[in-house]
This record gives sequence, structure tokens and C-alpha cells, in this order.
Amino acid sequence: MESWQKILTVDWVWWGQVGFIGYFLLLNGGYLTLNILSMISLRRYMRQRAEFGDTAPYLGIEPAVSILVPAFNEEATIRTSLLSLMQIQYPEFEVIVINDGSKDNTLAVMKEAFELEEYPEPLHRSVPHQEVIGVYRSRRHNHLKVIDKVNGGKADALNAGINVARHALFCAVDADSILQRDSLLRVVQPFLEDERTVAAGGTVRIANGSKVQSGFLLEAGIPRSLLARFQIVEYLRAFLFGRLGWSPLNAVLIISGAFGLFNRERVMDVGGYSTTTVGEDMELVVRLHRYHREKRLPYRIHYLPDPICWTEAPEDIATLGKQRSRWQRGLAESLSRHTKLAVTRRGGAPGWLAWPFMALFEWLGPMIELGGYLFMLVGFSLGVISPVALTVFMLVAIGMGILLSVNGLLLETLSFRVYTKKRDMWRLFFVAIIENFGYRQLNTLWRCRGLWQWFSRRKHQWGAMKRSGQWGQH
Repeated sequence: MESWQKILTVDWVWWGQVGFIGYFLLLNGGYLTLNILSMISLRRYMRQRAEFGDTAPYLGIEPAVSILVPAFNEEATIRTSLLSLMQIQYPEFEVIVINDGSKDNTLAVMKEAFELEEYPEPLHRSVPHQEVIGVYRSRRHNHLKVIDKVNGGKADALNAGINVARHALFCAVDADSILQRDSLLRVVQPFLEDERTVAAGGTVRIANGSKVQSGFLLEAGIPRSLLARFQIVEYLRAFLFGRLGWSPLNAVLIISGAFGLFNRERVMDVGGYSTTTVGEDMELVVRLHRYHREKRLPYRIHYLPDPICWTEAPEDIATLGKQRSRWQRGLAESLSRHTKLAVTRRGGAPGWLAWPFMALFEWLGPMIELGGYLFMLVGFSLGVISPVALTVFMLVAIGMGILLSVNGLLLETLSFRVYTKKRDMWRLFFVAIIENFGYRQLNTLWRCRGLWQWFSRRKHQWGAMKRSGQWGQH
């Protein structure tokens, strides 16, 4: 023990404590600042929404939209997802499903459920993608198309959909998701209000535990799985009180691949989705920022809190871990490819504020956080870090994390009240506390694995997920 204490000199141990405590203060302080910005934006948004009431505004001038649904091995949920899309409230839209070489019965399920027939259609390859095997149309729904193509990944599938799409706006939606009926009417509003808008994203929520019938969500519920409940709180933090804080600054760097609306021409101008990253959704948004700033083109990218897309969350550790590692790798790829955004004099809020924030707290954050926990716990066990210092560290790292999670739930309760039962909200408040004792640290390990996969340049694949499909079987 004495030899260890000689090696671990007081000076650098002291600076290590200060450094890690300071980093966690900066991390949580940054997110608290975003929370404050989110509260201001949410208050303004709720006042605006109150003018229209609970129904989405319908002006009769909404532009037609092509809804793109990339699908890979989605036989469990594809029927419910498409039924959901068939009944959305919107004046003119088409649904294009891109079957990306599924190895299960995804295509067969769609053929039977929607009476598909082959429909020869010339393809204009504005953006590159793998070979298309066939194009189908539904005899039951004349606005439903299905593209069957060689496997190339989600980004490649979306590029094929962009080429087939007929309308000026396209909405990318995951095949395991369902939209609320008015979500498209709500997410299109920025395009009507501001002609500079090139992209807008809504909120993704967890469908596990909810009542779904014929593709329509009847009642939001709490899943039995504790792992899925953790993700409800996590999604609230990420969407409502992360992205909402960046939106007024025109600095939203992520629009979820599960639900985003884009100007098709602008996306084609930047080359479509990148097929060499696992984070194609974030990479596209960052590239749109960089493209418009470098060319000095006016643009806006929005996040809206109440257009909702419901998705199935993984309920087993292995699948969730792979998902989070993949997300972290995608984030690292997106930020590292566009470092120029942060150093150019035209970077603005996306380059000078959002990019450094994401790089320090999201890209490098997992390694620093893991290093902090190891340094403080090992140092304490060796007797070179005092109980007071360890307590301060835990209060900053875990206590402020609890504050952020609880604050997110509180604001959700005061605004949208998606979960109407008091019992459900109390359950989520309990989850918001206990997730900080194990789950968030486990998430840090998964994200570190994702960073290693990015650093070692491992070959990436479609983000296939083990699905129960239970919420879509009613």
C-alpha cells in the first residue's frame, strides 16, 4: 500500500480529482442549460399550440409528401406499421416501402396483406443505390408502393426510395414504428411557416406496453420490462430536453432516422444518404448544415416536440447493447467527418456551439466518464482519494443525473401528458432515479465499445434488432 501511495503522488491525484469532478460539472451544467432553453421553447410552443387546440392545424396548402419506409427483416411489425401510415391525417401522400433484401417473410407479408402486384417503373438514379429487383403497387391502396432491392443497408434503401419518390418532401420512417394520425400535419408546419426549412424532426417515443389496434395507438402505457422503462426516460431526455434546446439556435445536429421530414431536392444536392456510416441520419443532418453554411445558403433545421412516432424498444440486454454501440459509432463517424464545420468562420451555432458540445460530451464523453469512475473508485480503494472527494464526485456524477431525468419527466407532466395515469408517472419517476445506479454506467460501457468499433474500422451492417412485435399484434 505504501508503495502505491508513493507512486500516486498528491499533486496529480489532486488534479485528477479536480479534472473529473470539473468535467461532470461541465457535462451536467451543459445539459441543465439545454433544459432551460428547452423550457423556454416549450412554453412558447405550448402557447402557440393552444391557439389551435388539441387538433393539428389543417390549412389546405400542405405540400404532398413521400413517406419512405426502409425494411429489413420486419415481418413482425411491418403490417401494423403500414396500416398506421395508411390512416394518417394528411391531404396527399404516398408510402414507399423499400425491402432491402430481407431474409425473412417481410415481402411475402406485404404481398398478402396489401395485394401487391408488379408495376414496372423507370428509375432516375439521382443518388446511387444497389440494384432494384422489382417495384410493386398495392391493389388495395393506390398510394402504396414497394421496392424490392438487393441488400445495401438502411442508407442505401433510403436512397432508392428518394429516387422513386414523386413529391418535393420525403419523410423517413422506421419500419418498426407507427405515427400518430396527426404527426405529419404537425411536422410539416415549419415548411409552411418558413421557406428556408430543409428538414424537421419530431419526437420518438417507446411503444412497448401501449395499446395498439389496427395500426393506431389507442393508449400510451408503461411496459413491464424495466429495461424498456429506462429507455422511456432516456428518450424524453434526448428529444424533449436535448434537441428542443438546440432548435431555436438552428443547431439541431440529429434528426432521428425513425421520423424526419426533408426537402428532397436539398438532400439530393448533398448526395443523399451516406452508405459508409452506421449513423446515416445524423451524418446527413450535419452534412446539410455544412453544405448550406459553406455555400452561404439560407436554411433552417427544426425539431418539434409533439409530432410523435412510436417505436418498439429492445427488451434484452444484448440487443440494446448492440444498438447503443452502433449509435455511438455513428455519432463518432458523423462528427469526425465534418470537423471543418467547427473551425470554419461560417460555422455559426451548429459549428461553434453544437459540434464542440457533442464532441466533448457525446463523442469523447464515454471514455472520460469511464475514466472518471475508475480513477475515483480505484483511488478510493487505495486510500489516495478521500471519502469527501468521492462523495462530491458521486453527487455531481449521479445526483445531477437524477436531477436531469426527474426534470425531464416533470416538464413532460406539465406539457403533453402522454402518460395519463398517475401510477404510470410515479413508476417513471422511480425509474428516473434508479437508472443512474447501474444502467447509465452500463450505457457508458456500450458506448465505449462503439468508439472502439469506430476506431478499429470494423465493417458495419444493417441495424437489425430482435423484436417481439407484441405491441403490433392487437
